[in-house]
Amino acid sequence: MFKFVVVTDPDTSPGFRLAGVEAYDAAGPWQAKELLASLSAREGIGIVAVSEELLDGLDEKFRDRMERLRVPIVIAIPSRLKAADRRLYIERLLRKAIGYNIVMRG
Repeated sequence: MFKFVVVTDPDTSPGFRLAGVEAYDAAGPWQAKELLASLSAREGIGIVAVSEELLDGLDEKFRDRMERLRVPIVIAIPSRLKAADRRLYIERLLRKAIGYNIVMRG
């Protein structure tokens, strides 16, 4: 059985831990990169959720490498600071998961 883990900023990680999720603190993108490299090499981790701010700070080559992994799947936790269209975010996740673009209406 695969585990779900979170990589986020030190202010947010305690909330995930209180919810019973294994959470790792990253002070910045450089630390997130180290954690992602380490977590992607560990057995038993199926999904790594990373705060969007940390993912945006990673170099494109490393992000592409993480996106191509079959296991673990690396997903972004939407930023509460950015005003984003949630439908587009969900469509992007679905496209990544199943390989098809699904357009949501409504």
